[in-house]
Amino acid sequence: MTKCLTAALLSPILLIGCGGASSGAGGNSSMTESSAQTAPQDDEGKTSPSLTMPFTITEVAGFNKPWAMTFLPGTSYALVTEKPGKLILFDTQDSSKVEVSGVPTIDYGGQGGLGDIVIAPGMLDANGRHALYLSYVEPGSGGTRGAAVARAALEIDDTGNGSAKLLNLQVIWRQDPKVTGRGHFSHRIAVAPDGRHIFISSGDRQMGTPAQEMNVNLGKIIRLKPDGGIPADNPFASQGGVAAQIWSLGHRNMLGLAFDGDGQLWASEMGPMGGDEINLVQRGGNYGWPEVSNGSHYSGEPIPDHSTTNRFTPPQAWWNLSISPAGMAYYNAPLFPQWHNSLLAGALSGKALVRLRIEGSRLVKADHWPMKRIREVETGPDGAIWLLEDGNNAKLLKLTPRSES
Repeated sequence: MTKCLTAALLSPILLIGCGGASSGAGGNSSMTESSAQTAPQDDEGKTSPSLTMPFTITEVAGFNKPWAMTFLPGTSYALVTEKPGKLILFDTQDSSKVEVSGVPTIDYGGQGGLGDIVIAPGMLDANGRHALYLSYVEPGSGGTRGAAVARAALEIDDTGNGSAKLLNLQVIWRQDPKVTGRGHFSHRIAVAPDGRHIFISSGDRQMGTPAQEMNVNLGKIIRLKPDGGIPADNPFASQGGVAAQIWSLGHRNMLGLAFDGDGQLWASEMGPMGGDEINLVQRGGNYGWPEVSNGSHYSGEPIPDHSTTNRFTPPQAWWNLSISPAGMAYYNAPLFPQWHNSLLAGALSGKALVRLRIEGSRLVKADHWPMKRIREVETGPDGAIWLLEDGNNAKLLKLTPRSES
């Protein structure tokens, strides 16, 4: 039998300071997604590892530079993106893999490549198929490149041929303008709980100042209709042009986006040298980059902290030294009741899984479990936590409650 699921490809969730200059087009070209600093610390400068792990870790499979994953509702399948350009259909029951054909041309290198993938719950096409969104970096002219988001239909042939392909792929959003360099694409995707809007993180491309400019969509969080149209109630819709897409501004490099149970949108963001943060994303909010940061420039030159001005919205949690926050998920499932109403974020340079408890519009740092570099965090259908390590030969890990003996 042939099964079809609608897929939309978007260009989303979190890297630390990835070697970018704070402002100006001539930013540092370093592409490393890690920090030169050593131990992860909190804002008081104290390390905060959790001494016990209330879960068992099972290695399920391996992938090559994975970036994101999502589960297909009502099936045993998950989709995993690999940054060099492969989209993998993975069966969580037998660990079989099928490479999905029809993936668009990818500009791979540095921090760029195939990015986020999201299936929008409740969003159906005329044939009752689920909508799927995918993000990636596409080439431009003259050595430029930028993130893009597309949607498509995913057709799975499970009659024994073991094939899967994307159909009717349509780009619905692009970073504007495309620029040179291979850093700070961000391109995480989140679908609003009611399915009426999609949100895309668009990094500053290591240029800094565009995050405060309204004629470009770099350094912004974007809000669109499911088909890529611009909602009339966006905060800057009356300005027209690129500004009409913008939901919030003053961002650097957001590698995690997640809605909580109250419909609040949270974004994890890499700071420069220190100053990694998690923000409560609000309509029309300005989060200050590159004017303020709780970190410093790579040169060591200080940047004014958020606390020095009330012009910008401060983060709800931040780290200095850096942890390089990456993929992030909201947790409220029954398997780990002690984690209800929490955000779970992967840490790259911090080599950890981090839990933050949501208290209304505030965050409280709760747990910090040492691991390898964690790129992606997802909640499975049964409430288990799934993690993707970062890099070559990266492991897909499943976290389940530790049994009492």
